[in-house]
Amino acid sequence: MSAQYIALIEGDWQTHVDDVALIRGHLAGLDGPVLDLGCGPGHWSGYLHSLGADVTGVDLVGEFIDHARANFPGPVFRLGSMTGMDIPDHSVAGILSWYSTIHLPPAELDLALAEFRRMLAPSGSLVIGFFDSDDEVAEFEHKVLTAYRWPADEFSIRLARAGFTERQRLRQQFPDRPDRRYAAIAASAT
Repeated sequence: MSAQYIALIEGDWQTHVDDVALIRGHLAGLDGPVLDLGCGPGHWSGYLHSLGADVTGVDLVGEFIDHARANFPGPVFRLGSMTGMDIPDHSVAGILSWYSTIHLPPAELDLALAEFRRMLAPSGSLVIGFFDSDDEVAEFEHKVLTAYRWPADEFSIRLARAGFTERQRLRQQFPDRPDRRYAAIAASAT
């Protein structure tokens, strides 16, 4: 599956201009390190690095890390879990979590958000992307393993419980999949 995802990103994948603006607007120019948690093949880490961010990409999949290191010189890439990082409390200026929490059941999502908050400095920035739902948390079969759709309002509530304040929200339709929507929230640590 990792080779398939890498091919998708390197192929005709087109990132929505609003996604780029959200990530740039909340994670570029920060004074301190930025983590790209669940970095996949490293494209967002490479982008943030090109904007001057001190970025480290982290992923559980060795093939992604190998690809990222070979194709995006500059950022640091580490094999690891986004919920088990040996990072000091409040030492990170920003976190990108672009679809990296989609496979976490609700209780595990809350633990991941608490870990993100632990790592972020006060007023640090989080940008998180996820599959969107109209009315309830719903699991669905994904190519890799079960994934979850979240109503954006419910996701925002969980962020608030973990110690974040929502700053901006996007809701988009996938251009090639009219049956799927996604959302992204930029929040700051409170």
